[in-house]
Amino acid sequence: MFSLFRENVRIALDSIRTQLLRTILTIIIMGIGIWALVGILSAVKALETNIAGNFASMGSNTFNIQRYEFGVNRRGPGNERKKINPIIRYNDVRQFVDTYEYPFTSTSVSFQGTSTAEVKFENKKTDPEVQVFGVNENYLDNTGVKIDQGRNLNVFDVKNNNNVCVIGSDFLKGLFENENPLDKTISIRGVKFKIVGVLESKGSTFGNNQDLKVLVPIQVARSVFTQPNINYTISIKVDDKAMMQGAQDQATITFRNIRGLSPVEENDFGILRSDDLLNQVATISGYLEVSAWIISIITILGSSIALMNIMLVSVSERTREIGVRKALGAKNTTISTQFFIETIVIGQFGSILGIILGILTGLAFAKLFDFDFTLPIAAMIWATIITFVVAVIAGSYPATKAARLDPIESLRYE
Repeated sequence: MFSLFRENVRIALDSIRTQLLRTILTIIIMGIGIWALVGILSAVKALETNIAGNFASMGSNTFNIQRYEFGVNRRGPGNERKKINPIIRYNDVRQFVDTYEYPFTSTSVSFQGTSTAEVKFENKKTDPEVQVFGVNENYLDNTGVKIDQGRNLNVFDVKNNNNVCVIGSDFLKGLFENENPLDKTISIRGVKFKIVGVLESKGSTFGNNQDLKVLVPIQVARSVFTQPNINYTISIKVDDKAMMQGAQDQATITFRNIRGLSPVEENDFGILRSDDLLNQVATISGYLEVSAWIISIITILGSSIALMNIMLVSVSERTREIGVRKALGAKNTTISTQFFIETIVIGQFGSILGIILGILTGLAFAKLFDFDFTLPIAAMIWATIITFVVAVIAGSYPATKAARLDPIESLRYE
């Protein structure tokens, strides 16, 4: 049985070589369909994995108060500008921290002082691309970031405005490549900070390096970065997820009172939960996956028609050969099996081409946006199954037609 299968495969390859151009075109058409499927699913998987990894670290028991809801478009239909929410100022933040009382919660406050800081250590300095954040003592716990060396900023650092800082792990590859950074002193805009901790590596998100940043006490940061209209972010972490909705409702009421909103006015701020964002990402990913399937099915349908036509032409061109085989005792099943295998071989060549192109597309996407690439095993398996099924369907009629040819009429065929 194996030797017969191997012989049929050899005959199929010989036949493919005799009609190389048509076969290559069919393989390319089928490969494009598989490429669309595997490529889009690879890119979507890389995107989903990266975003989920970054936001899941916040924990499903954390929510933020920020200027806008996630995904709010400032301009509506007709290019009309929607309501512009005021920024969250430091006075808002301070009042919230003083008045918000809900059991088993911790509140962190932060703002980005700059994304283009130059950090100096002795006679060395970084490129001006370091992010500097002003934070309080709860920032790391609420954002899911962990300390790799040293310690976190504590309440005494924040209350006493100590000039201390926590740095990202990328500083170990630059300023402190050959020495321990703890207790060393760095300079930012002429202000000196003692390093008390180093963060675990977080990688990059959409090209934004999460490991090249400095965290300093919030009041110290406010004295260094004095630009107007600084927008603050408030993050609340609940110890028990069952209390999440109650904590969120209480935070909304508290911040509405701070903003002086009447009961009939809408919120002029946004509430963002990490799991809400993950659900929206999953929804968008679902739409992209459906699009990938639609594109691939349409393309594969076209390639199946092309494959059937090639096999019908092959049957016509090899009519005399079929007659000779039947005259020598070949059964109908042998003839049909031969054409089936030939169709399947062409289909699998298309599958291999599409899978390779799809993986390369996913790798390029992951490299471009600095994501972690995940091999789309499920998409590759589905691609193989789909091309096999398409080859069987496309080869059914040509194989049946070849098997039913009359041997005498076939031998007369010119």
